[in-house]
Amino acid sequence: MDRRGFLKGMTIATAGMNGLPGLAQLGDAEPAARNGGAGSQRHATGDRQVEGHTLLCSFERGAETWRVYEDLRVRDGAITFLSSSGSSRVLTKSAEAAFAEGTPYLGLKMSDIGMAGPDLLADELLKHGDPDPERVRTAAPPQGSVHGEGAFGRARWDTFVGTRECEDTMPVYPGGNTRTYHPVQSFPDLSGELIAKRYEGLLGGWMPAARTAMPVSETAYYETIVFGDVAAKDRFIVQTWHRTAHVEDGKMTKVEFGYSYPAYPPAREDPAPDEFYRALLEFSMYWDRQMHDAVPVLLPEKSWVDMSRYAFVKEQMVRPGGVYPKYGAVDRDYYGSEYDGFQDIFTSALYTNLEWGRFEMARDVLDNYYSDFVDAKGMVNMRGPETGQYGLMLSLIARYFNYTHDRELFLKHQAKFEATAAVLTTLHDESLRLAPDDPGYGLIHGWNESDSCLMRTPMTWWQPYFANSAFAARGLKDLARTWRMLNRDKANAGMEKQAGEWVRHSQRLSHTLVGSVQKNVRHDMTPPYIGPLPGAKLTFRESMAEEHPSPQQWPHRAYAELLQADVLPPELAGLVINCMRAYGATTMGVVANVGRPNVHDRAILGFISYGYAQQLLRLDRVEEYLLFLYAHRYHDHTRGSWTAGEVSGIGGGTALFCIPAQQTIPLLVRWMLVLEDSDEDRLYLGKGLPREWLVSGQEIGIEEAPTRWGRVSFRMRAKDGNRIVASVMLPEEGDGPRVLHIKFRLPQHNTLHTITANGKAMQASGPQNDTIVIATGDQKNFEVVAQYS
Repeated sequence: MDRRGFLKGMTIATAGMNGLPGLAQLGDAEPAARNGGAGSQRHATGDRQVEGHTLLCSFERGAETWRVYEDLRVRDGAITFLSSSGSSRVLTKSAEAAFAEGTPYLGLKMSDIGMAGPDLLADELLKHGDPDPERVRTAAPPQGSVHGEGAFGRARWDTFVGTRECEDTMPVYPGGNTRTYHPVQSFPDLSGELIAKRYEGLLGGWMPAARTAMPVSETAYYETIVFGDVAAKDRFIVQTWHRTAHVEDGKMTKVEFGYSYPAYPPAREDPAPDEFYRALLEFSMYWDRQMHDAVPVLLPEKSWVDMSRYAFVKEQMVRPGGVYPKYGAVDRDYYGSEYDGFQDIFTSALYTNLEWGRFEMARDVLDNYYSDFVDAKGMVNMRGPETGQYGLMLSLIARYFNYTHDRELFLKHQAKFEATAAVLTTLHDESLRLAPDDPGYGLIHGWNESDSCLMRTPMTWWQPYFANSAFAARGLKDLARTWRMLNRDKANAGMEKQAGEWVRHSQRLSHTLVGSVQKNVRHDMTPPYIGPLPGAKLTFRESMAEEHPSPQQWPHRAYAELLQADVLPPELAGLVINCMRAYGATTMGVVANVGRPNVHDRAILGFISYGYAQQLLRLDRVEEYLLFLYAHRYHDHTRGSWTAGEVSGIGGGTALFCIPAQQTIPLLVRWMLVLEDSDEDRLYLGKGLPREWLVSGQEIGIEEAPTRWGRVSFRMRAKDGNRIVASVMLPEEGDGPRVLHIKFRLPQHNTLHTITANGKAMQASGPQNDTIVIATGDQKNFEVVAQYS
């Protein structure tokens, strides 16, 4: 297989996914996007592209004349820019219903769902294998569909807009208004039931131009569009462009344009149409530049790619200057400076940007955090350090080097990296001074949740949570491997000694952890129960029902981190998952925000829960992985505007936004395509794909996905004659993974027959007998052909 042909084919397929017959440059200032703009188009097609569309205006940009068209024949018709130079750009429109549809809770009672230990909704949705995404979507009302005030009595906003440079954001409300501009002043119908039955979405697939469509009849609707001015220079104030229109029978019967504030004539006039559309063109070019390095991904349902890219856009708007960390947006909770050093902001950002190949952003995140938020003793500049997150920090630092080989940044922060590791090794040494019969002997004690430090008796939560030791074992092991890579010539005896010490701590922690988990399993319960720490006599729900403070508070974090560390043998990891699902720690397949049972609601944990999903995939529990993916999208995010909540109920209320929750979907989308084994020289491809995607006939793939072996490209597609062809390209330089696992998740009524890899007959294996195992040897390119019936 020719590598250049593979990559060219991937690029053309990506363009095709966006409706492009080809690619072309859009001006000297516009770099060619690796993903074809993902909603924007750059090619010459002429006026045939806009046949039947409405001409809106024209304007000059440099030496070019641009004409702007919109397809008003359908409610979600695209806006198209055509240049006199022959290039074009298309901004598609998305829309999702922001109101409840279908049978609430699948016909179950909310009181039963809230009070039950078992995850009743997950049980129902998983009865027939892969969950139906439409059933998941309608299983509970969407965020914000219940009328009333938002969190802390504030009026509810659905999303926000901004730029990378500005140090604040501007919220956008259900009626399309901001805190400085109100379309209802000119369109008085924008209220009440019209807003309640709205559809929300974006322009350009993933660009932060908030769109709301409010149908009036079969042929008429109102539409608002809001986006941040990318040319504005204000430090804190996001200047916003607005368009509000009434469309009926394919014609705009009324349209008004705004810029940030109401008009104050003659000093401040509303903008002319050409000003708005010129700004919209600049906006789309700007965001393409910001996202130039995200790896191209092809999926049968493009919205998953758009949603993933949008998470990175949202991160850049949230971070002042695109780099400085912020947990939330808009309101003090969670935009206050007291959250800036929160470890979860750092770990989720570093992880997600690395997995999508955004190495420049990953470097900025790592450098900023270790420069400004970690001191010489490894202490983070945050109220309550989370012990498990220290281990994840070390693991991700190692991943950063594995992906980028950035020796310069490593040497800059080497002393602080070592200090971070010393926090854990010191705590481990302290645990070894306990009496050998102490339940916490040899396990790292410390806060697992940052909020512990705010309690009246914070030492109640200074405990030997299994997750503390699990992540420490993982982080120390991964960092030791990186230290030895940095010191391959053995020139630095101190680094070799340090790596050896970390390995010894990691091995001992792993051994003690596994033994303690096995010892603390309650086999008198069905399924067996394991608590989040050793020595617990009550279940987490029983413990939290007590009057006194419970060390088992926040078990959701402890479980998710324990699983993500991937140090338990598969049977124990599976036991933990079964325990969580049976005793109240999941909601609709996502990790629950565990509290006392509530007859009115049951909560989804939007952030940190991705570690649970990752372990589901590692254990080949793909149906549950997909349920997590669908439920997180449809019930932890606002619909269409895709604003993720830290904790979201399933009762249709609102949630506080936090950026780590937003970065969950990109991780799951990446892992369903390419997932590294934590320890073995093994790479999994196509492991988490929905069954129906595989036979859709549409391209599935990812180009140059970062791995510790280098960039890997993978694609697969069903062909005529009941064939599925999978192609893999490993890095040309260096050693690739020794083993590839390529999964063919056919619909259950289909059967795999003959399989070849580079012409050699293969046998399927694995728990579902759907996986091809390839020993790579010295080969770099593979074509696998699977016949099925």
